[in-house]
Amino acid sequence: MTSRWQHPALQEARLYGILDLGYVSEDDALAVARKMLVGGVQLLQLRAKGRSPQEMRSLARDLAPLCRAHQVPFILNDHPELVPETGADGAHVGQDDVGVAEARALAGEHAIIGKSTHSLAQALAAEREGPDYIGFGPLFATPTKPDYPPIGLNEIMQAQRLVSLPLFCIGGIKRENLPGVLAAGARRVVIVSGILQAPDPQAYCKACRDLLASASA
Repeated sequence: MTSRWQHPALQEARLYGILDLGYVSEDDALAVARKMLVGGVQLLQLRAKGRSPQEMRSLARDLAPLCRAHQVPFILNDHPELVPETGADGAHVGQDDVGVAEARALAGEHAIIGKSTHSLAQALAAEREGPDYIGFGPLFATPTKPDYPPIGLNEIMQAQRLVSLPLFCIGGIKRENLPGVLAAGARRVVIVSGILQAPDPQAYCKACRDLLASASA
């Protein structure tokens, strides 16, 4: 199975930021998201592990027009059923969540659906489900994925070669180790705590975008 639809911005995206409520309070979430968007994230995901769909709904409704104003796709973690009512552009599902087909049915035919994978075998299996992009990791140990051992950098190049979908490396990636991740073959990355714990998230995102642009060139 192949992706039914590709968002126009998805193919160009290199820096994927996650607004994780484990690092940012709901009161600060919009301000931080704005800094991320101005700094250059090209996909923005709202992650609220442990929160109910009702708790996510209000914030998602505020974030959707903000992302739209910056022409950045807005993705919800784990809750495809909230996509139509919040104005989000899609949803991201993990290995233990609903499958891609069910997520797309809940989110809408034209929604972006992403899928987490934690090995080359899972990435190849996920591609057959027909998501619009794949998350690949965690590359390094990270508190956001405590149940998954890091897979390291060795399979990035092979995954890039074998998987035809946009593949975003994730897990413990920060500005400091980004050059090494890019040298291992990554061209798209997800960064979470590095951005959210930075004194200046906007400048941090811009520095990461510059590194990604240099690697792509």
